Amino acid sequence: MLGAALAIQGTAALAVNPDEVLSDPALEKRARTISGELRCMVCQNESIDDSNAELARDLRILVRDRLKEGDSDQQVMDFIVDRYGEFVLLKPRLNARTVLLWGFPVVVLLIGAVALILAFRGRRQAGEAPKPLTDSEKPNSRVCWTANN
Repeated sequence: MLGAALAIQGTAALAVNPDEVLSDPALEKRARTISGELRCMVCQNESIDDSNAELARDLRILVRDRLKEGDSDQQVMDFIVDRYGEFVLLKPRLNARTVLLWGFPVVVLLIGAVALILAFRGRRQAGEAPKPLTDSEKPNSRVCWTANN
């Protein structure tokens, strides 16, 4: 288990090439944080920090260059979003265009819960009361009841 965790951690660390790493540890930490929030446009389910794709490498270098020029983290993110669109964000921002993306799962869950409640309620109301046992069934039911208890 430990070996698997180390292997996974090791591959993520290999994505960032030594020539990309900034000499200032504070800037490098900011660059890694930003890179972890940006989607690799080639791999799509990996951050640019984890991806070995050439485009991801170019974006990592761009992030570091912008930070070296003095941009804030938000300015770097805005620059890349302006250039590549909201899709580049691993966690889309909540705004008028993405409210459906964020709200749709909640709406579906609520609709499903209401449908289940109505279905169970309808079953309960539609069910008929059990018919009473006939005189010929009563002795058999006592035998079954005694045998099962």
